[in-house]
Amino acid sequence: MALMTWTDKYVLGIQSIDTQHQKLVEMINELQDAMLAGKANDQTGKILDGLVKYTVTHFAHEETLFAKHGYADSTAHKAEHDKLKQQVAEFQTQFKAGQSKLSPQLMNFLRDWLNGHILGSDKKYAPFLKGKGAT
Repeated sequence: MALMTWTDKYVLGIQSIDTQHQKLVEMINELQDAMLAGKANDQTGKILDGLVKYTVTHFAHEETLFAKHGYADSTAHKAEHDKLKQQVAEFQTQFKAGQSKLSPQLMNFLRDWLNGHILGSDKKYAPFLKGKGAT
């Protein structure tokens, strides 16, 4: 069962970012499915590792576009990225140490964060980057 469904409300109109956002939604749903299916920690850990790596790649892509086009609010936006990266890294460390497990609360946090970030912060920069020709 999908935790998050991609709809047009998430579309920013910047193909590279929209594609990455769709992939993040898919990965969150894959992690949710693994948790609900009770998959072994090593399998779930691989999915979690992939999600963490892809998130870092996605954030770096956004931040590169900000620097290239001179987005004025890039510092605040990057701070949001850094905070999530830190939170997820802490969870990942605890998970690998056997001190934490995937939970519905964690999955809801990831969904709510991505939803809020795309519809809030990302929607704010979209017109600026599109106006600069970002694709």
